[in-house]
Amino acid sequence: MTGFPTIDQSGLPRSDALPKRCLLLLARVLLPRLRSDLDFMASPFPERPGLLIRDPHRYSDATLIVPPALVSCLACFDGTKNETDLHGVLQLSTGLQAVKEIAADLVRTLGEAGMLDDQMYARLRSQRHRQFEEAAQRMAVHAGGGYPDQPAALARMLTDYLAEGGKPAREPLIGLAAPHVSPGGGTACYGAAYAALPRDLHQRTFVILGTSHYGEPNRFGLTRKPFRTPLGDAETDGDLVGALAGLAGDGAKVEDYCHAVEHSIEFQVLFLQHLYGPRVRILPILCGPLGTGERDARPERNQSVARFLGALGELAAREAHRVFWVLGVDMAHVGRRYGDRFPAEAHQGPLTVVAERDRRRIDRISAGDADGFWDLVHENQHDDLKWCGSSPLYAFLRAAPQARGRLLRYDQWNIDAESVVSFAALAFR
Repeated sequence: MTGFPTIDQSGLPRSDALPKRCLLLLARVLLPRLRSDLDFMASPFPERPGLLIRDPHRYSDATLIVPPALVSCLACFDGTKNETDLHGVLQLSTGLQAVKEIAADLVRTLGEAGMLDDQMYARLRSQRHRQFEEAAQRMAVHAGGGYPDQPAALARMLTDYLAEGGKPAREPLIGLAAPHVSPGGGTACYGAAYAALPRDLHQRTFVILGTSHYGEPNRFGLTRKPFRTPLGDAETDGDLVGALAGLAGDGAKVEDYCHAVEHSIEFQVLFLQHLYGPRVRILPILCGPLGTGERDARPERNQSVARFLGALGELAAREAHRVFWVLGVDMAHVGRRYGDRFPAEAHQGPLTVVAERDRRRIDRISAGDADGFWDLVHENQHDDLKWCGSSPLYAFLRAAPQARGRLLRYDQWNIDAESVVSFAALAFR
C-alpha cells in the first residue's frame, strides 16, 4: 500500500520512511509523568549519593537511586516535556553531547520500576489490588523492618517497652491514643500508653482508628481480613465491619488496599496481641484526610463523612460495653523532610513552640472538644504543623463525645538529622 510508512521489527515506523511533518509530531510526543505518590529522600548510602525513590504503596518493589547528575532530569517527567527537552537537560547536567542512550536508559529504568504514570504502573497497581482482595490475611508487611520478625525477639522488645511505661490506670478507661511512628522512635510513649491498659480486656473488640497515609480524602477504609503478625493472627470482627459498612454507605471503602501497606494499625495490633493474646479481636479502620477545603467548615459538611461518623457513633453507643478504642496517631511533622525550610531538632528552638501548640490541641482533645480541636488544627488556614493523626482523633471525638482524656506522656523524635515527629500517649475515660 502507498501513503503509509513501512514498519520495522520493533513495530514502530522507520524514521527514514516518515514525512518531515510526522517526524516533528513524533518529536512532540510527551514523556509520561513521574508518579506524584512516591517517596523521595537523599540517599542514605555515602558510596551511592543521589536521590532515593521508593513506592510507599508497594505497587513496585524497586528502590531507585538517581545519581546527582540526573536528578534535574526528573523535572522533564511532568507531562509537558518530550525527549528533546530531556536531551537538553542531560547535556547541561552532564556536559555531554551524545546523551540519547542515557536518556533512553533513564526512561526505561523509571518505567520498568513502576515509577511512571503509564501502562506498567496501571498493570502493577491492578495486580496488587487484586492480590490484596483475594488474600486470606492481611500480612505483617513491616515485620523485619519496623520491628523484629521473630516472635521471641518481638515479645522481649514489647515487654521492655511496657516495663518502662508504669502501671495500669486506676480509673475505668474506654480508650487510648498511642503513636504510630516506628516503635524504636516512640518507645516511651508506646510504653506509657499500653502499660496503662487494664489487663481484663480479653473479651473486648478493639476499634483501632489509624491514620491512612495513602488513603482517599474523606474516606474510611475497612477490611474483614485477620491481621497476621509474628505473634499470630488477630481476628477482625466481621459482624461489626459489616454493620458499619452497611450504615456508612460510600463513606466506607471495604477491603481498602491501603490496609495492605499501612503501619498505623499494624503497630497497635502487636501491643494488643502481646497483652491479650495473638487472637485478640479488632475492628481496624483507616481514616483518610478529612476536610472540605473551606475555612472553618467541619468535615461533616461532606455527606459521606457525616454518614460514616454517624454510623461510628451508633456503633459506639450500641456496643459501649463491648468495644475499646485504640487510636494510632502521630502529631506534628516539622523540618526539611516535611517541606520546611529549616532543620528541626527535638525539644530545641522552634520545636519548643511546636510543643506548646501541640499541648493546646491535646487540651481540646482531652476535654472532648471536637470543634475546638478542629479550629486549632486549621488556625492558620491549613495545618502548618502537619498533624497526621487529626482525622482519627476527630472521628473518635465525634463518635464518643463523652470521652475525656488524660495526657500520659508527650515526646518528640528526630526521624532524621533535620526533621522531627511529635506524638503522645493519652488515656480516655
